[in-house]
Amino acid sequence: MLVLITYDVNTETAAGRARLRKVAKQCVNYGRRVQNSVFECILDNAQCIMLKSILTDIIDAEVDSLRFYYLGNKYQTKIEHVGVDRGTAADQVLIM
Repeated sequence: MLVLITYDVNTETAAGRARLRKVAKQCVNYGRRVQNSVFECILDNAQCIMLKSILTDIIDAEVDSLRFYYLGNKYQTKIEHVGVDRGTAADQVLIM
């Protein structure tokens, strides 16, 4: 299923900036960045639960936030894009 993950991490402190880098790094491990704090991730249920747990452990819930949008398996009909696209789609093969 496609899961859209967005986050807002308070970066007023060094600890906040470190949390921001950790959240972004984990999201990169599971999907692709489509905007600065927005990732598209193709996940199965177990991966989704694991990533949510990892991210929840990283953030400070008092000042940071995470949002998960579950778009399902038929997500192609639910996405409209205008403008520059960043990189390869989350469901396409990337050969290096």
